[in-house]
Amino acid sequence: MAYSAITSPPPLRFHSPFHHQPPKPRPHSLVFCSFGDQKNPTSKTSCLFKPNKNIPFFSHQPLLSAPKLRFNVQYSAGEEAEPLVTDATNQEDFSWSSVILPFFFPALGGLLFGYDIGATSGATLSLQSAELSGISWFNLSAVQLGLVVSGSLYGALLGSLLVYPIADFLGRRRELIAAALLYVFGGLVTGYAPGLNVLLLGRLLYGLGIGLAMHGAPLYIAETCPSQIRGTLISLKELFIVLGILMGFLVGSIQINAVGGWRYMYGFGVPISLLMGLGMWSLPPSPRWLLLRAVQGKGSFQEYKERAISALSKLRGRPPGDKVSEKQIEEALVSLKSAYKEEETEGSFLEVFQGPSLKAFIIGGGLVLFQQVLLPLSCL
Repeated sequence: MAYSAITSPPPLRFHSPFHHQPPKPRPHSLVFCSFGDQKNPTSKTSCLFKPNKNIPFFSHQPLLSAPKLRFNVQYSAGEEAEPLVTDATNQEDFSWSSVILPFFFPALGGLLFGYDIGATSGATLSLQSAELSGISWFNLSAVQLGLVVSGSLYGALLGSLLVYPIADFLGRRRELIAAALLYVFGGLVTGYAPGLNVLLLGRLLYGLGIGLAMHGAPLYIAETCPSQIRGTLISLKELFIVLGILMGFLVGSIQINAVGGWRYMYGFGVPISLLMGLGMWSLPPSPRWLLLRAVQGKGSFQEYKERAISALSKLRGRPPGDKVSEKQIEEALVSLKSAYKEEETEGSFLEVFQGPSLKAFIIGGGLVLFQQVLLPLSCL
């Protein structure tokens, strides 16, 4: 509980630095309040109050400044201390063992993206070597070599455009499974390419996998992990991209002197892609995506709701259909319904350039601009 100096509840005993009973005080402001143990009736709560500016705290004792006064509040037996904001302090209980796999398998999509960046630097050197390429078409022109290097990026661009209209239909889990399959086929086609055209086809397929993975991985991680570690896990997914680049450099340095080493460099990602696909197959769909399908009327509302409860229970390592998961799904459903109703209201594209949206647009665009200018990742 938090009380101003005007309020004097009977069960509370205030220990003040003053030794006399003050007259009726002026209004003042609560600055900070620290609560003790709710289970211990004798625990103390420290509250920090500050008088309003230019208002004396006691009518007979004017203050030249506004000093801060500290009160110790002690609860009598039978009372319980309540936090000022209960909702803000509620955090979901979870175990790290139940969080690792739903994060790790989607993050492999970022690892494979980074691996392609790192491995390509060594593969291009191997491709152009008459002694080490192991092919007769090693004498590539600048344009052809540029297509080999950027082929996966063209595929990623195409994949990002294709996934936009079908992402909600596929769902995050199936989207990542499809990305893993494209990684597998792209790596195999590239590794066994008998000619330049087949090699470029393999690079394009691999790039399609990048486009799907970079869209689905952050969504699946954000929608399945506990809210208090969501930002941490999303940042770690970006770290996996950097780890993939380092792994690509390492594999390239090992295979750079091998005949046909570029085939091994591109083919090395296939086992990791299989691990990603099998891992995503074993994971449940995103509970939030299931609720979104229910709210959009894409099927039986009750069926999607029950599947969401079951998915959340599995993700948290709880018994199927436990009460905690059911309560969390109910709360998420209320929030999702409210958000979906707001999305149904008519809007205009020009709203992006108005009000708070304009500020967010400038910040987001500026970050992307300086990322491309200042960071060397895109140059690699």
